[in-house]
Amino acid sequence: MEKTLILVKPDGVQRSLIGEIVGRFERRGLKLIGMKFLQMTTELASKHYAVHQGRPFYDDLVAYITSGPIVAMVWEGNDAIAAARATIGATKPVDASPGTIRGDFGMEIGRNLVHGSDSPENGELEASLFFSDEELVSWGRDLESWIVE
Repeated sequence: MEKTLILVKPDGVQRSLIGEIVGRFERRGLKLIGMKFLQMTTELASKHYAVHQGRPFYDDLVAYITSGPIVAMVWEGNDAIAAARATIGATKPVDASPGTIRGDFGMEIGRNLVHGSDSPENGELEASLFFSDEELVSWGRDLESWIVE
């Protein structure tokens, strides 16, 4: 079962889109196993965005993600990464398809509402930055057989 970290970034929180975004992943069929509302520290942001260190946009990225509260979530499911990324839409919102989170609510790449892990390895790594194993709740969902074979 794949895990993906999803962050509702400060712009999504400020625009009161938390419920809408959570609902999209629930309706998609992914299962929520962890959720936190927090203010990301510079230290956590630098770990989360370590892959971008040295790039011209890195400082602005860290400043933005630490500028307000975020919602961190771990979602689980078969092909959770691909399902989540399809639900999120293209990184540049004006290129995202209608019906995706970014396609419906975004305008600029610097305010693209959500982060989603890009690989199963990064899903596990990123989730571990925000959640301990004890904070992730494994649970059975009665309607699972209606979502996956």
